[in-house]
Amino acid sequence: MAETICIVDDEPAILHSLSSILEDEGYQVITASNGIEGMKVVRSDAPDLVILDIWMPEMDGLETLKRLRAQFPGILVVMMSGHGSIETAVKATKLGAYDYLEKPLDLEKVTILVRNALHQRKLEEENLNLRIQVERRFELVGSSSIMNRLRSMIEMAAPANSRVLISGANGTGKELVARAIHLQSPRHNKPFVEINCAAIPETLIESELFGHEKGAFSGATATKRGKFELADGGTLFLDEIGDMSLATQAKVLRVLQEQQFTRVGGTKLLNVQVRVIAASNKDLSEEIGKGNFREDLYYRLNVLPIVVPTLKERRDDIPELAQHFLKMHSEEQGMKPKEFNVHGLEALQHHDWPGNIRELRNLIERLLIMVPKPVIDGPDVEMFLQVRAPSGVPSLSVGTNYDSLREARNVFEREVISQKLRENNWNVSKTADELKIERSHLHRKIKLLNVELRPEH
Repeated sequence: MAETICIVDDEPAILHSLSSILEDEGYQVITASNGIEGMKVVRSDAPDLVILDIWMPEMDGLETLKRLRAQFPGILVVMMSGHGSIETAVKATKLGAYDYLEKPLDLEKVTILVRNALHQRKLEEENLNLRIQVERRFELVGSSSIMNRLRSMIEMAAPANSRVLISGANGTGKELVARAIHLQSPRHNKPFVEINCAAIPETLIESELFGHEKGAFSGATATKRGKFELADGGTLFLDEIGDMSLATQAKVLRVLQEQQFTRVGGTKLLNVQVRVIAASNKDLSEEIGKGNFREDLYYRLNVLPIVVPTLKERRDDIPELAQHFLKMHSEEQGMKPKEFNVHGLEALQHHDWPGNIRELRNLIERLLIMVPKPVIDGPDVEMFLQVRAPSGVPSLSVGTNYDSLREARNVFEREVISQKLRENNWNVSKTADELKIERSHLHRKIKLLNVELRPEH
C-alpha cells in the first residue's frame, strides 16, 4: 500500500507541482490550502507525512505544526517557506518538525528528503515494535500470591544500587527477574548486559568479562571491550555464577570491591559503575562448603536475595501462562491464534513440569504448530506430554538424538499424520481437510515419510 503524503500550502502552483512529482514517485497525495483544512485532512486521513508551508493566511504553519504535534504526537512534518531564516528553521525544529525546505523547491531534494523521512519513520516504528516484543517476551506473567510476592520483592530491590542474588531451578525465569529489576531501576535507559558463566570456556571467560588488548593472546587480532565495560552505567547479569572457576571468582570479587579493572594484556585501569545481578541454580552456601565457591564473593553478591519459585509451586498461573505463550508464539509464527479448552488447561495443571517455565513454553509452541484444530483439548496436551507415544506412533523427545532438524521435523509430521489418519478411519481426503493441506500434498507426505496407510473405507 502506497504511503500517504499531505501537502498544506495556499499556493495552487506549489500544490500541483509537488503533488505531481510525489505521485510520480509512487506516493498517494492529498492536499489542503490552509492550516485549518490541513488539520481536518490529517484527522480524517492519517497521512504518513505532512509537508507544511509556514506563511499562510488565517493560521500560519508554525501554529498548525504546534496543534498537529499536540493532537498527533508521532506525526512526521516537514516545513517549507519562501521567506526562510535560520531563526524560523530552529523554531520549527524545536516545535517538532523533522526538517525544513526553502522555496523555490529543489524537487530532487524534496524527493530525497521525503524518502529519508519516511524511512526514518519506518525504522522508529520497527524499533518500537521490537521493544514491545522484547518486553512481552521477558514479561513476568502470573497473578498467584507467590508471584505477587515476587513482584513486590522486585519493586523493593529495583530502585537501589545494591547487588542482587537470584536463586532458583533451571527454567524458572531468573533472567526475567533480573531484567524486571533493571527495567524498574534508575538505570533502565542504560545497557542490560548478560553473560552465561556456564556456557563460556574457562580459557575465554576472563576475556569476555574484562575484554582484551590487541595481541594479548593468540587470535586477539583487535582490542575487545568486555561485559563489565559494555555494562558501564547499567546492569551486568552474571547468570549461572555457581559454574564460574575459583580463579575467575577472585577477579570478579576484586572488580566488585574496587570498581576498576584492566583488560587482558593491558595495563590501563578502567573505572566502571555497574550494578551486578547474579543468578544460580545451585545452592551457593553448599558450594562454599564443598570448596567450589568463595565465601567472600557470596556475601558481596547476596545483598538482596531473591528466590524464584518453580512452576509446580505456582500451578494457578499455568492457564494465564499458557494463553500468554499461545498468543506470543502465534504472532511470532504468523499463525492464527488458538485457545485451550478447560480440559486442555486441566491437563497442563496436572503435569509436574520438571523443566519449569521453559518446558511449558516449548510445549505450547509445539501444540500451536502440531495441533491442527483451533481449540487444544486435554488429549492433545497429554499426547505431547507423554514420554512414550501411543503404540505404532513414533516418539519425539527433546532427549532424543537426531542427526538434523529435518529428521526431527519428519518424525513430528509422521506422528501427526498417522494420528489424524487413525482418527479419520484412514480417509485421506478428510485428513487433508483437517490438516489444511492439498490431498495431493498429503499423499506426497505419506509416501515421503513412509506413513502406514490402510485402504480407505
